Amino acid sequence: MLESYFVKPQTVDQVRASWIGAEIERYVGWLAERGYAARCVRARVPLLVAFGDFAWARGARGVGELPEHVESFVAVRVERFDPRRAADRGVTREVRGPLEQWLGLVVPGFGGGADRPFPFTAELPGFVQYLESERGLRPASIAGYRHHLSRLEAFLARIGVRRLSVLSPAILSAFVAERAGSGLAKVTLCESCAVVRVFVRYAHRERVVAIDLSGAIEGPQVYRLSDIPRSITWDEVGQVLAGVDRRTPCGKRDWAILLLLVTYGLRSREIAALTLDHIDWRRERLAVPERKAGHSTAFPLSASVGDALVDYLRHGRPETEERRVFFRALAPVMPISADGVSGRARHYLLKAGIDVPRPGSHTLRHTCVQRLVDADFGWKTIGDFVGHRSPKSTEVYTKVAVEQLRQVALGDGEEVLS
Repeated sequence: MLESYFVKPQTVDQVRASWIGAEIERYVGWLAERGYAARCVRARVPLLVAFGDFAWARGARGVGELPEHVESFVAVRVERFDPRRAADRGVTREVRGPLEQWLGLVVPGFGGGADRPFPFTAELPGFVQYLESERGLRPASIAGYRHHLSRLEAFLARIGVRRLSVLSPAILSAFVAERAGSGLAKVTLCESCAVVRVFVRYAHRERVVAIDLSGAIEGPQVYRLSDIPRSITWDEVGQVLAGVDRRTPCGKRDWAILLLLVTYGLRSREIAALTLDHIDWRRERLAVPERKAGHSTAFPLSASVGDALVDYLRHGRPETEERRVFFRALAPVMPISADGVSGRARHYLLKAGIDVPRPGSHTLRHTCVQRLVDADFGWKTIGDFVGHRSPKSTEVYTKVAVEQLRQVALGDGEEVLS
């Protein structure tokens, strides 16, 4: 099987000479059965060989011992790959993903990241239950807690802190400083600080930490309405759409996704969650359930969006019994994720040469809202259309009501304010 992907006999010999060579070759066959591209196989095999050498050097002598070396290998590999992107979750996933997929195949009972215990479970086993029952958080919010606290757990392990009882203001300040230096946006850093505050308050309540250290966690000051929405012009939307090759299955999918983003202002997770049952072809309606505001919305199905969906469903969507609308274009065949939706929007924005901060699905969502603002729709109507949980979320668009602001700038503004 290896000979199908590697031309040089020396490369094949090197893979088979690895102490995990048989498991790697088994994985290659597994990938081939599921239709993975040759370039994907050729990229993953050297990664696994390097992982085997790494684990062997650290004392691993059996396949069952490999999972405990994943985190260390990922950290070292990402740092060597590009130190400037060491905090980039996308780069980390590129390394960890194939490793965990392979381990799930060759190590009995290995479940990958989903089976990793929640950070600090040994000392605070009731924290997740506290988030669910007392704070009423949704699974997506708890996943955010897992992400930020795993960064804290890794930081403490790196500086030799083994027990939460020795936490101090200096340690927590050092953690915040490191996170700030990793290039996080202010809003993300504030979110990280908020998560750690909740965590240390709970640790104090459970008497794991002697004093409440939440006051020592200071994030950057973020002012509401300090930014402007990162929308683009309608002409630029045309440039983005022009970059889609609608002749391919991937292009047919991406065309439909982009139209949904810019027509209805949907969030990436709302598009990823769409199922065939949400499209009412007879009544020409599109249902969007469980929006962030906690309600559902039914939109009229526009002709352009309907045509794009029909084209994808007939000629681009893989044959599957799964009810989700949109699927990955590459193996494994599975529903596209929210990150995947945003990634496709980012791809076409960059391809079109559009200069916008943090390009992604929200860029087109903001553009949809801007169109409604320019058409003089009321703020309540706009908020309901795009599923804002609070009217305050819509207020930021008052800063981009260009025509009204132009009138204020050119005159006394009485007509606008009256």
